[in-house]
Amino acid sequence: MLATLIQNELPFDHTIKASHILVILPKSEKLSKNNNIPGKEVLKNLLERRNIKLSKINETPVSANLDNGALCTWVMVDANQSVFNQQTCIRRAIQQQFIENPTEIHLAVYGSTNQKHLFSDLAIYITWVNGAALPVRKKTPDRKSLETIVLHGYKDEENFTIQRAKAEGNLLARGLTVLPPNELTPQTYREQIKKLAENEGWKYQEYDVNVLRKMGAGAFVAVAQGSDPQDAAIVHLQRNCDKNTNNKSIALVGKGICFDTGGHNLKPPRYMQGMHEDMNGSAVALGILLAATRADFPLKIDCWLAIAQNHISPHAFKQNDVITALNGLTIEIIHTDAEGRMVLADTLTLAEKQKPGLIIDFATLTGSMQTALGTNYSGIFSNLDNLAQKAITAGKKSGERVCVFPMDDDYDENLESKIADTKQCALDGEFDHILAARFLNKFVNDTPWIHMDLSASSHKNGLGAVGSDITGFGVSWAIELIQQT
Repeated sequence: MLATLIQNELPFDHTIKASHILVILPKSEKLSKNNNIPGKEVLKNLLERRNIKLSKINETPVSANLDNGALCTWVMVDANQSVFNQQTCIRRAIQQQFIENPTEIHLAVYGSTNQKHLFSDLAIYITWVNGAALPVRKKTPDRKSLETIVLHGYKDEENFTIQRAKAEGNLLARGLTVLPPNELTPQTYREQIKKLAENEGWKYQEYDVNVLRKMGAGAFVAVAQGSDPQDAAIVHLQRNCDKNTNNKSIALVGKGICFDTGGHNLKPPRYMQGMHEDMNGSAVALGILLAATRADFPLKIDCWLAIAQNHISPHAFKQNDVITALNGLTIEIIHTDAEGRMVLADTLTLAEKQKPGLIIDFATLTGSMQTALGTNYSGIFSNLDNLAQKAITAGKKSGERVCVFPMDDDYDENLESKIADTKQCALDGEFDHILAARFLNKFVNDTPWIHMDLSASSHKNGLGAVGSDITGFGVSWAIELIQQT
């Protein structure tokens, strides 16, 4: 639940009773004489005592108690820096406020009209996404959710609709991803999605294992058959829009592996820890659908979620199996821990059959992508150069940065099989992220397509606008991309 927003176009009134105040200023070497900011003298004395230049609070926000006992934090934002750096700057400032678990925060913005607009957009979004407490199962939670945000110095006539939508989508993605695997099973996940679909007016359809087996979706079934119970399914959600006069359509596809043991190629404990987060791609796709719905974007969206688990059992698929995917391609299994591309293969085939204008899939797919980029960026692939460039632009504007990787067809020689149409992967995984993309490319035909390998789904101590380890990366990026197309 997002905090209630109250807007006040006038500057901060010093007679207001406020226990927590964040002051956001444009970067400068000295304070403007026209700005009677909260705690102005306290800030001057603090900087003098610490021998810090005023402009340095762009890099390191500072906090102090005012004479009335309020906690005040001051930060300067450089509008010439990247959106990512601006987000990080404000997020670090707001985190100094959240240490005290306030129920209400006052945001006071200063500068030119354009600067106040920019700072307000950033601060409201960042306060919303970090103000809501994520699910925990402690008897006494460490923190509670923020209830009220009061903005001083700027008023948005549209009530920050896009920022609110992105925050709601991001929080849905993060909230689902942190749930423990005994709580979020394929069955309970499907139940939650169905309830959400009813609330949002989305059409809900699911293809369970029995249906998929009859359809010939062997790639998905190969992974799902190792679980007991066999509660896996491909879930299809559809949002239609009466405003969609141009018949624009987009398909979102998400990997939803609720727990990944690695199958017969069992992961060691160090790498199995956290594998309940392997459904993050599906949570991000859901978050995007929610955000686009709340923002009332004029386009049709189909959301396809590949929900399963990868377990070890007598029925689990194994190395050297040859299976037939839904599109008829035969696949030689090389490694059972490359299950994500298997469930995505048949899900992409279903999405492609409806001929959308664009397919975007999201998956925590390969360890090699994290090796290549770390967790600061996510990697993307596309079958169209102009789409790749749009993806980069969306990353810069959203603060969720992406790097484009090559996907030339000569990589396919690494997937050549003597007994099947293709191998699923190669055993030496140094560039497995590229081979995974080449494999998935076989299931989208000529449909415009972007594949995001979510290496930035989790980043220690937060990333950009988001302060939790689980970042919800991809929601804000996709909303920015959709607005471009």
